[in-house]
Amino acid sequence: MRNKAKIIILIAVITVTSGCSDWLNLIPPQGLIREEFWQTKEDVHAVVMGAYESFAQMDDRLFRYGELRADMIIGDVNQSLDEQKVAESNIYPDNWLCNWAQFYTVINYCNEVIKNAPLVQDRDDTFTDYILQSYLSEVYFLRSLAYFYLVRIYRDVPFVTEPTETDDADVYQAKIDGEDLLRLLIPELEEARKYATTDGYQTPEEIKGRVTKVAIDALMADISLWLFEYEAVITYAERIEASIEYVLMPPAKWFEIFYPGNSLESIFEFQFEEQLNQPNKMYGLTRRYSFNYDPSQKAIEMFGLEFGNNEQKRGEKSSIAKFGDDDWGIWKYVGRAADGITERTGSDQRSCNWMVYRLADVLLMKAEALSQLSRYNESLEIINDIRYRAGVPGLSLPDSPVAYEDAILQERALELAFEGKRWFDLVRMGRRNDYSRKSKLIEIIVSNVPSTQKRILATKLTNPLGWYMPIAESEIERNPNLIQNPYYIF
Repeated sequence: MRNKAKIIILIAVITVTSGCSDWLNLIPPQGLIREEFWQTKEDVHAVVMGAYESFAQMDDRLFRYGELRADMIIGDVNQSLDEQKVAESNIYPDNWLCNWAQFYTVINYCNEVIKNAPLVQDRDDTFTDYILQSYLSEVYFLRSLAYFYLVRIYRDVPFVTEPTETDDADVYQAKIDGEDLLRLLIPELEEARKYATTDGYQTPEEIKGRVTKVAIDALMADISLWLFEYEAVITYAERIEASIEYVLMPPAKWFEIFYPGNSLESIFEFQFEEQLNQPNKMYGLTRRYSFNYDPSQKAIEMFGLEFGNNEQKRGEKSSIAKFGDDDWGIWKYVGRAADGITERTGSDQRSCNWMVYRLADVLLMKAEALSQLSRYNESLEIINDIRYRAGVPGLSLPDSPVAYEDAILQERALELAFEGKRWFDLVRMGRRNDYSRKSKLIEIIVSNVPSTQKRILATKLTNPLGWYMPIAESEIERNPNLIQNPYYIF
């Protein structure tokens, strides 16, 4: 978000190759002014696709925000100093990861469509209400997803609902309470859901890579869980369960969630295809010789065969791979098969999609909500269904919300490892019931750092305000109405 937007999205340069998928064509080339745009439904389509593409370009950021400060990865020799500082909760507002501009770029794309797409109906007789409302449902979802990330990363943020169109635009907006912001999103999403499709796209890639009713339900379930509104979580999850198009992949096909992707379990994933000049960043970030990120010792012990666990399907050779003594790697984004050996090659290397929601994730959200409502038997049935699918024995748990919380946290770590979920799961646990389990969060996080750093990190994490990132100093300087997050005011 900038205080003087000198370049609006309609004149931004976004390169489009001739081989790009028809449904993911982006914004037209430089030089097209606003008065010449917003003439046809194809113009609207271009900006909607620009929102998708802009969000997808953040796949590495979504990984870092969801994993850096948690306990499932460790940095290698090529990890940048700024990333290392985030992992150590030694964060200052000049750290590049504090910059939220890319999220607000996505939001601005969406706001452009929300404001200008209805005007196109007066200029294009083929732009029906049905098509208009479908596009609006997509951008309301993407805007809400961007805000959900922002709230979980920064807590309180500006809620911008108008596009930044001119240099004179009022973009000096103050922050609003993060939980209040999330509650504003639910009615918008409920309205958007009415017009979203179920399976009305032309290709499987579109069904999994564009917004559907089920994707909206998954986001509303996730937001509701963050707000501890458990009955709502169950309602949204049960809508998804009622859709027969989504099933858990069988044990032997678990790795197909990632290669080739767009599986029957997938609800929404950002699409990548390197041969169409749509590469991801996760291959370069997690491949063996990049020396950026490796599985932590905890992850190795969870998945490694030599540690006596039962994780035959989603463990070693699937989530992680062993290349040699003390040489382990993250496998989900680089592997072509669940063998820990066969890597992606050629145009497949940077074509692994970024998973936003899949059925196992939503079912575990529901299990968490059920357990917090003391509906233990129903919760346990879901947990064990996920485990049976992974080829591991079921659990027997005491009727205790804490016991279930710990079991679900562990199951989510096993099932969703390295998918950008872990830090947010831990913070949600730490926030629950007036921070009653703050010490558990601290215990988990400090287990991932050297003994010399444990006491310092534990002290930093004692204040929950420190669980959120500071606002970038450049934003504070540009916007006089922004106040730095309290933990970082020195």
